[in-house]
Amino acid sequence: MVDNHNSDYNESKPLNTELETLAPEATADHTDLSSKSTPTQQHETIAAESPTNATAADQGQVATLTATADTDHDAEPDYDAADFAAALANFDREQAAESAAAQNLTAEEVIVTGTVVKITDKHVVVDIGLKSEGLIPLEQVLDINGVSKFNPGDSVEVVVEREEAEGGYLVSYDKALRHKVWDKLEEAANTKVPVKGMVLSRVKGGLTVDIGIKAFLPGSQVEVRPVRNLDGYIGTEIEVRVIKLNKKRGNVVISRKELLEEDQNAKKSVTLATLEEGSILTGTVKNLTDYGAFVDMGGLDGLLHITDMSWGRLTHPRDLVNVGDEIQVKVLKFDKDKQRVSLGFKQLTPDPWLDATERYPIGAQVRGRILSVTDYGAFVELEQGIEGLVHVSEMTWSKRMKHPSKMVKPGDEVDTIILSVNPSDRRISLGMKQLQDNPWEQLEDKYPTGAIIEGRVRNLTDFGAFIEIEDGIDGLVHVSNLSWTKRIKHPSEVLKKGEKVRAIVLGVEPENRRLSLGVKQLQPDVWDTFFAQHRIGDVIKGKILRTAQFGAFVEIAEGVEGLCHVSEAVDANGQPVSMDVDSEHEFKIVKMNEEEKKVGLSIRAVGEEASRAEVESYKEREKTPKSSSGSTSSSSSSSSTTLGDLINWKRSERE
Repeated sequence: MVDNHNSDYNESKPLNTELETLAPEATADHTDLSSKSTPTQQHETIAAESPTNATAADQGQVATLTATADTDHDAEPDYDAADFAAALANFDREQAAESAAAQNLTAEEVIVTGTVVKITDKHVVVDIGLKSEGLIPLEQVLDINGVSKFNPGDSVEVVVEREEAEGGYLVSYDKALRHKVWDKLEEAANTKVPVKGMVLSRVKGGLTVDIGIKAFLPGSQVEVRPVRNLDGYIGTEIEVRVIKLNKKRGNVVISRKELLEEDQNAKKSVTLATLEEGSILTGTVKNLTDYGAFVDMGGLDGLLHITDMSWGRLTHPRDLVNVGDEIQVKVLKFDKDKQRVSLGFKQLTPDPWLDATERYPIGAQVRGRILSVTDYGAFVELEQGIEGLVHVSEMTWSKRMKHPSKMVKPGDEVDTIILSVNPSDRRISLGMKQLQDNPWEQLEDKYPTGAIIEGRVRNLTDFGAFIEIEDGIDGLVHVSNLSWTKRIKHPSEVLKKGEKVRAIVLGVEPENRRLSLGVKQLQPDVWDTFFAQHRIGDVIKGKILRTAQFGAFVEIAEGVEGLCHVSEAVDANGQPVSMDVDSEHEFKIVKMNEEEKKVGLSIRAVGEEASRAEVESYKEREKTPKSSSGSTSSSSSSSSTTLGDLINWKRSERE
């Protein structure tokens, strides 16, 4: 029947015929549905104004059954009631056939081919030949870089999973891949044939690897030894073995470790059969530690200890080798039972220390490279395996250098002098200052003993002050040479750091690099003056400075002290004299030692001297003429004077 109002309106019979053909057999052959577009187009014919089919209409499919949109809105199409009922019945049959076909596709997980319509932020929209489009979760089709593998217009094989409540069908790209590769994976698992795959991403506990479908590679199965960082494998192609399959859940577990162990064991058998002490092999550095390097010799790891890596000194194995390097090594020890191998690298070359004495004679000038700097000096590499030490004291003639790093740093090329060679201890002593002029050699001519110099106080210590007289040359003023008169306990009592002072050169020792200076020598020696002005027997006045068990120290002139022994601190009657500090007494000089600058004093000697003077005075008085009556007695007294006579005379004098 043809619509009189719309010449494009088709009869419904062809539509009914198509539906009647598809509906009964829809469950028998699902694959044909994916390639036929007629039912979908005819659905659109019936429901062209339905929002669900608006997308199909926008894609260019022509709706052959639609309401006429004439410019004359008052004119309405004249539908025949029977035709409308027939069209509605056909539509219901199409819907039923569509639903049945979708249910069968879902139940049996048949692979259907669709066309990518568009890509959203969550799904890839695919035309699978049904009323509604299929939706593939976007994460299923992303490559390692996060880019979709498909573009609009591309064909893609999927499995229909279910119809979504909000419209459309959820389809799976992963399931379609599993169905295609599952048989191959089962065969690979049974025959233990390796398969290749691309590491896609890191997941909890391991990695995701694309081997046709996404498989799980546990972290413990990545390498023979545990791996801390799995991120480095992402984007690499690896060979694995399928160790577990679950078709119902679609899970595949793979292992790389099994293949590596088999390969390692095969190589290990060959290595063990040919390995012996003294043999030279080529191996690959697998790992570095602080104490050495592990070298793979073909399925068997050997330890190359750091002490066997170089004849010289290494701070770390990485200074010589890196992981992945292929190196030749010599088997030093091999324990077959424990399968332990000790390797050597330096043993491949002769020991350079064997003829070091001939090649490095004492006094020879050699050039080397600074390897390291310590507090006590710098190590210099003269050649591979030969190092020498420049002690800090051999770097410069100056004593002012605080640390060797002020002069050299690692990597510097320096000229040195051989000072000593000890091959047994593998030590060479080097010097740098020997290449410079020694300022101490000309010091005696430049600063003879007795010369007056001027310098700056550089440092103060408990025992004296160091005075810099020129760059690198310091002289010592001992605390005893600071003053003639004062007892200096610390040089800071007289000098200040940084001030300029004048001093006299007392002595020069170039071999010991010592320069002795004096400050008090600029003034006359008070001891010389005292000894010039006094003699033994002189009676002088002094003040007690300090006392000790054996006597008292007495100041007898400015800067001059004498000692009065306790046995000499008694009066004329033999009674001890109180020796209080700061008290003053008369002393008689009983001893003088000019070389040792010592003076002995006595109070008792002063009393004895006074007694003799009194006796002489009494005698003189008795000799004086008196009255005639007393002439006889006077004559006898003058001839023999007793101590009683002297005492009586002194008493009468006091009265």
